[in-house]
Amino acid sequence: QVQLVESGGGLVQAWGSLRLSCAASGRAFSSYTMGWFRQAPGKEREFVAAVSWSAGRTYYADSVKGRFTMSRDNAKNTVYLQMNSLKPEDSAVYYCAASASTWSYREHTYAFWGQGTQVTVSS
Repeated sequence: QVQLVESGGGLVQAWGSLRLSCAASGRAFSSYTMGWFRQAPGKEREFVAAVSWSAGRTYYADSVKGRFTMSRDNAKNTVYLQMNSLKPEDSAVYYCAASASTWSYREHTYAFWGQGTQVTVSS
């Protein structure tokens, strides 16, 4: 079992930056692939970014590539999502999630989810 708590969301102007954090508790955090997903009102939840257990591999949705950076610190049981050049269409609830798969960015493989943190980007 892994418990996840996101923080760092808020209101920011377009082209601004935010850094989301996700603190994990439970066993074997360092063995999980970690991901960020988001859900805007009226839309389905979508993949944003993933990082492998060793942080040696990352993968991003095309919509955030070049603007968002995901990282992890296994010593602190924490993952981060640095979001730069934010756009109004990035507004959503952002969820941190953990997958026991060796490597995956498919939502159905993520068994553990945080409660989400709201990001609102004003134009």
